[in-house]
Amino acid sequence: MIAIIDYGIGNLNSISNAFKALNSNAIVTSDPSLIQKAKAIVLPGVGAFADGMKNLRNMNIINILNEMVIYRKIPFLGICLGMQLLAELSYEYGETEGLGWIKGTIDKIKPLESGYKVPHIGWNDVYLKIDDFVLFRGLGKSSTFYFVHSYHFIPDKTEEMCIAGITHYSIDMVTMVQKSNIFGAQFHPEKSQGAGLTLLNNFINYVNSNG
Repeated sequence: MIAIIDYGIGNLNSISNAFKALNSNAIVTSDPSLIQKAKAIVLPGVGAFADGMKNLRNMNIINILNEMVIYRKIPFLGICLGMQLLAELSYEYGETEGLGWIKGTIDKIKPLESGYKVPHIGWNDVYLKIDDFVLFRGLGKSSTFYFVHSYHFIPDKTEEMCIAGITHYSIDMVTMVQKSNIFGAQFHPEKSQGAGLTLLNNFINYVNSNG
C-alpha cells in the first residue's frame, strides 16, 4: 500500500486519481497507524512552506515520516511543496525549518531576464542529470511536465549528487532530486498527462521491486 499523506495542503483528488488509473493500491490518509503500514509514502502539497511544516507538526506526522523514510528506508516521493519540504530551511515569508533530509534551502525564483513571470506556471522541460534515473525510464533524457511554483530548491554543494533533473526558466532550477530512497519532483506529474503517468508508474515499479 502507498500512503498519500493528507496534511491539509492542496487538493489530493488528482494525485489519488492518477495512482488509481495506474491500478496502484494507494490511499489518502493522515492516520499514523496506516502510514506506518505503508510500503511507500507520497507527500504532495500546494501552498506555503510554513503552513505545510506546521500542519505536519500539529498532526504528529514528522516523527513517523522520519521513522519510515530515514530509518526504515521505504520509498518516498515528494511532489511540489512535498519536494521543497525535504530542505533544511525555507526563506518563504521569513525562515522556516524543513525536514532536513537533503541539505539545502528554498528561495524565491529570481529570473535574470525580463519576460519570465513568477510564479512559474505551465509546461516546461526537465533535463536529466543522473544516468538511468529510475523515475525517468521510458522518458529519455528530457520530458515535459506541468509546473506551478514561486520558490525552488537550492541544494547545498555537498548534495550535488542528489540533483536528478533541472529546468531552465531564465535560471537553471533543480526540479528533481533523489537521495537513496527519497525522490522529489517540483512539478505535478499527476497533471502532466502521459509523461507524468509514466513517472508515477516508474515509482510504483520501484516500490514493488523494493519489497
